[in-house]
Amino acid sequence: MPRTAEIHRKTKETDIRLKLDVDGSGASDVRTGIPFFDHMLILFSKHGLMDLSLEADGDLEIDFHHTVEDTGIVLGQALKSALGDKAGITRYGHAYVPMDETLARVVCDFSGRPFVCFESPGAPQPVGNFPFQLVEEFLRGVAVHAGLNLHATVLYGKDTHHMAEAIFKALGKAIDFATTVDPRVQGVPSTKGTLD
Repeated sequence: MPRTAEIHRKTKETDIRLKLDVDGSGASDVRTGIPFFDHMLILFSKHGLMDLSLEADGDLEIDFHHTVEDTGIVLGQALKSALGDKAGITRYGHAYVPMDETLARVVCDFSGRPFVCFESPGAPQPVGNFPFQLVEEFLRGVAVHAGLNLHATVLYGKDTHHMAEAIFKALGKAIDFATTVDPRVQGVPSTKGTLD
């Protein structure tokens, strides 16, 4: 069965339409109104080999927070929907991604129990007009709504663009690894018999 999802979420702050194919080729069409965020989502899609179509209309005149957080929520919902009962998946995934002077690590578990641990060196400066702390807000939205235990760490780095880029690439690769179907896995990969 195709592992795809289509989500439309509209609030007073954002209106987001997203289509996801977990077993894609990394094709993307992303328009959030935030060019740097678009770039990060395109990297996520490309390196995670997931097809992603996303259009977000948010209250950018206030700030980027609602659009970034709500995009994470919708992506998390799409992952949860596309994976269904998660039968046959590897479940755990990890990736180390370098970007020049930066090294990032993302480790995840589609356990059904959301948790986020995010660490970065110091207090990173914004990337242009994009606040770096929104990276963590996006990750939290994804993790909570996908039922994902997520640990994302910038092990070291100086350039905040490189830090964000390494995290988004590693996130894509870790999720790709975790959602891969392993023919040796019989049913749901849990001794409980469920990942909810």
